[in-house]
Amino acid sequence: MENKILVAVFSASGVTKKVGEEIARIAGADFYEIVPKEIYTSADLNWMNKKSRSSIEMNDSSLRPEIKGRIADMASYNTLIIGFPIWWGMAPRIIDTFLESYDFSGKKIIPFCTSGGSGIGRSDIALHKDVSDDVKWEKGVQINSPNEAKIKKWLEKVL
Repeated sequence: MENKILVAVFSASGVTKKVGEEIARIAGADFYEIVPKEIYTSADLNWMNKKSRSSIEMNDSSLRPEIKGRIADMASYNTLIIGFPIWWGMAPRIIDTFLESYDFSGKKIIPFCTSGGSGIGRSDIALHKDVSDDVKWEKGVQINSPNEAKIKKWLEKVL
């Protein structure tokens, strides 16, 4: 069976999207952007403001921001490369929304993050709770730029 790959990313500032598009190009994968139903404004993303939307979401692990659109043929993919920025040392809550929205039974999930400071941290393991037990997880990595050589080397290890 062919290994059909989907690269799905959430990107608030565009950095994660650029990296994800390069990963998809190199891997010969399909690309999907996880777009929130309500787009984040710069005020929403102000991590210094405890009342900003992102601060409120990250302080309440039960929140699930809505996603605009859906992947119609998720069952046709057997590998998911999921990318996200690191917020408060974790994946944004919209990644929980995405992972809880599909059945990933028997699939391989490979996370990557972008971050101005911390690495993938706890988010790599924390996301496992969002999917069934028979998902094969690869260890998550931080990739901050669409560096072709670095991405190729990483994909050779995880695909």
